[in-house]
Amino acid sequence: MDVIQHWSTLVRGSGDDMLCSSLADRMRGARLTFCGRLLCPFLRPFFLTLAEEVRIAHAAEVVWRLGERVARVAMERPALLDDLGLTDAERRLASIDPGYQTTSTAARADAFILPASLQFAEYNAESPAGAGYAQRLSELFDREPLMEAFRNAFDVRYYTPIPHLLDALLESYREWGGTANPPRVVIVDWNDVPTWSEFELLRDAFVSLGVPTVIADPRTLLFEGGRLIADGAPVDLVYRRVLINDIVARPDDCRALVDAYSKRAVAVANTLRCKIPHKKAFFAVLTDERYLDLFNDEEHAVIRSHVPWTRVVREGYAVRGGERLDLVPYLRDHRERFVLKPNDEYGGTGVTLGWETDQGTWDAALAHAIEDTAWVAQERIAIRRERFPVCEGNTITERDMLVDLAPYLFRGRLAGFLTRLSATGLANVTSGGGQVPSFVASPRL
Repeated sequence: MDVIQHWSTLVRGSGDDMLCSSLADRMRGARLTFCGRLLCPFLRPFFLTLAEEVRIAHAAEVVWRLGERVARVAMERPALLDDLGLTDAERRLASIDPGYQTTSTAARADAFILPASLQFAEYNAESPAGAGYAQRLSELFDREPLMEAFRNAFDVRYYTPIPHLLDALLESYREWGGTANPPRVVIVDWNDVPTWSEFELLRDAFVSLGVPTVIADPRTLLFEGGRLIADGAPVDLVYRRVLINDIVARPDDCRALVDAYSKRAVAVANTLRCKIPHKKAFFAVLTDERYLDLFNDEEHAVIRSHVPWTRVVREGYAVRGGERLDLVPYLRDHRERFVLKPNDEYGGTGVTLGWETDQGTWDAALAHAIEDTAWVAQERIAIRRERFPVCEGNTITERDMLVDLAPYLFRGRLAGFLTRLSATGLANVTSGGGQVPSFVASPRL
């Protein structure tokens, strides 16, 4: 029995004219919004098979391990930091000893999975959003009458990343040497970011799990008496959601946080070294023959199968598939095979898809990338598209959507998925895409 076809049959046969409005009301009640929009206008989860789950877990967990290794090695090899494109300010922050080894307590690897392939588009090693939204959206769909009927034919389950995120944060706190039980946690980001509602979801969940937690804007933090103060009281552990780009751009606003981190007065996750694997050029390191010695045979196999060939855009030669290439002319002549990305942006900002761009636009983007020196070219990867029922007002239609599946990795363990849909080549919530929950489904015997 086809899982998508069976779900679609249930939607068409439900006879419920209020499916869209009731789902929208429940999402608003659960604070599942982003920039005022509902996270999910779609009426179906994304379904994974058991075999796909195993494939994803293995590959993604290896990528996390490689990120941690590259971060450690780069601290001893300035040339590697050069290749990754860290700025002087980012290097100064990375040079601060965080007090423990784990660079990225929370990470996310954005991927596209097909029956014959699984490829990662990029790796978010700094401050991946959406875990709280993903779990609450899964819980909402799990309570739907449609899901109850669906379970008559399929066994289904979903991930609960929130408690796993908390466990990972506490594990990093203990690795740092923290002894408070429980520690007082602060989630730190600007008070006007669109993900503030997720912080509230996480705060409430952490408190319900017995860990006192507050949310604070970096500007409200104080570093006094050797302690970081948030909401009027000392904190032991910072779940850092404010980006390093903002810390660099607004040093006075983030001074208390950085001073407390520098003095090891507080554990901070992710550490300020996470920029090292977070750069898009991380994939250039993974696929560069100059760094073959960093990885073992199993890791090389994962890289070959799941990481697209990537290079920092600059004049000179590169090796691809054993062939030595003059990089810039090669990229100019093969635009339909490549995407250009800023080395350090998010939300699809600045991305140019060669196969959706005319030659003149591509040449201009390439010239800008060469001049700016902070761009990467990445080979085109196979994407997944599926038809999803979608609410347009109270009307249900079907649309062909691109599916971006991004596994969360908390201290190297698969803990759930951020699954985004888009009608365009860029799948992210920031650029207007939608989010759906992911369920692992298998036919009942």
